[in-house]
Amino acid sequence: MPWRRRRNRVSALEGGREEEAPPEAAAVPSALLTSPQQTEAAAERILLRGIFEIGRDSCDVVLGERALRWRPIQPERPAGDSKYDLLSKEEFIELKDIFSVKLKRRCSVKQQRSGTLLGITLFICLKKEQNKLKNSTLDLINLSEDHCDIWFRQFKKILAGFPNRPKSLKILLNPQSHKKEATQVYYEKVEPLLKLAGIKTDVTRSTNVLAHSLHGVPHVITATLHIIMGHVQLVDVCTFSTAGKLLRFGFSAMFGFGGRTLALAEKYRWMSPNQRRDFAVVKVLANLKAEDCEISFLPFNSSDDVQERRAQGSPKSDCNDQWQMIQGQFLNVSIMAIPCLCSVAPRGLAPNTRLNNGSMALIIARNTSRPEFIKHLKRYASVKNQFSFPFVETYTVEEVKVHPRNNTGGYNPEEEVEDETASENCFPWNVDGDLMEVASEVHIRLHPRLISLYGGSMEEMIPK
Repeated sequence: MPWRRRRNRVSALEGGREEEAPPEAAAVPSALLTSPQQTEAAAERILLRGIFEIGRDSCDVVLGERALRWRPIQPERPAGDSKYDLLSKEEFIELKDIFSVKLKRRCSVKQQRSGTLLGITLFICLKKEQNKLKNSTLDLINLSEDHCDIWFRQFKKILAGFPNRPKSLKILLNPQSHKKEATQVYYEKVEPLLKLAGIKTDVTRSTNVLAHSLHGVPHVITATLHIIMGHVQLVDVCTFSTAGKLLRFGFSAMFGFGGRTLALAEKYRWMSPNQRRDFAVVKVLANLKAEDCEISFLPFNSSDDVQERRAQGSPKSDCNDQWQMIQGQFLNVSIMAIPCLCSVAPRGLAPNTRLNNGSMALIIARNTSRPEFIKHLKRYASVKNQFSFPFVETYTVEEVKVHPRNNTGGYNPEEEVEDETASENCFPWNVDGDLMEVASEVHIRLHPRLISLYGGSMEEMIPK
C-alpha cells in the first residue's frame, strides 16, 4: 500500500490547524509533486488541508475529491538536497478504499462512552494476494476537538456518497455449513465488520459455490469487505422450467451422477455434511449407471447484435437460431452459467465460463467404465484439463433442453437393491446444491446480467 506501516507508539500533535479550501482551490502546489499520482493531484480540488501526526511524523495532510494525501513536514532544505526529496515523498490512499471513520479516544475504565480525543481513525480495505481483501487502519492524530470534528464530518459526508454501498442487509445463515461453525464465524468475523461500516443487519437461519465464484476465494473477510465496499457485479442467471412452467432460478445444474449423489446425500441428513457427501459419492460410483437422454441446445452466438438483443430481454429465441441435438447414454450432464469454484474444484467445475459473458457451459460425460469416469472426477482437483477424455464433450450454449427417454426415474426392478436416489417417476437434479426432482424434460435458459450481486471484478476472477 502507498503508506508505510504504522508504529506501535501512539502520540498526539497538540493544537494544529485546518484549512477548508474554497471551491475554486485547484491543486496541491507543484513543488510537492514527485510522481504520476501526484501529477493527477494537481488537478484535484482540495476539500480540506491540515496538520496531523501519522506514525511518528507531523504531516501536511490534504483531503481531495478522490484521495487523501500526506507528506512529512520537514525544515527548509538546502538547494538540491536529494535526500530530502526521498524522505518527504508524498503518500496517499484513495477515498473509495475507505469504508468507515471513527473518532479515536483514549478511555479509562471509568470512561465507558467518552475519553480523551486522540484524533481520527480511518478503516480501509486493502487488496492482498489471490483475490483476498483485508481490513486495515490509518490513524490521523490531533488533539483539537474542532479540528477533528471538521475532518470527521467531511469523511462521513464522503462515505455517504458511495451509491452501491448497502445501508442494511438480510443475513441468511446455514448453521450446518463449515463444520457447523457458520454461526460462530459470522458473529466473530463478519458482524464486527458490518457494524464498523454502520450497516444494519437482520439475521435469519437457512452453496458456497456462488460465493466462491463471485469472490474468487473462499475467504469470509473478503466476501464481507466486497459487500461493505459496494463492489457489485452483474451476473447471468438461468431459469429452469418444464412443460412451460417455471420451476426455479439458478446458476448451475447437474443431471445424472451429480443429481443422484445429492439425492442420496439428502436421505442421510443425520450425517455431517462432509460425511454424507463422501458416502453418497462412493455409493453412487459403486452403482454407476447412465441415463438415456436426448439433449437439445442452442449454441452461443457471440455477435454483437444478437447479444444486444438478448441483453435487452428478448422473450424468445430468434427463428434463425439453429438448435442442435445429441442423444445417447450419459453418466453426467452439467449446465453452468458461472465458473462454480469450490473446494473439490479450485479452478471451477466450468473454468472456461464467466459470471456475465452471456453463455453457459454444457459439459457431457458419455457412458464409460467406472475407472475412466473416476479419473475424470479426480481431474477437477488438479491443474490438468478435466475435459481431455474421449467420452467428455463441452459446448458453449445459451439454452438447453434435457429430455430423459425413460420414465422409471432410474429404478430398475431387476436389481436386487432399489435405487435410493430416485423418487417414483422423477429424476433428481442438483441445482446450486439444492435437490430438484422433475419427471419430464427440463428447459434451461440463460438470462444475461439479470441480477446484481456483491463480488470482485471480472479480471480478478479469471483462473490463473
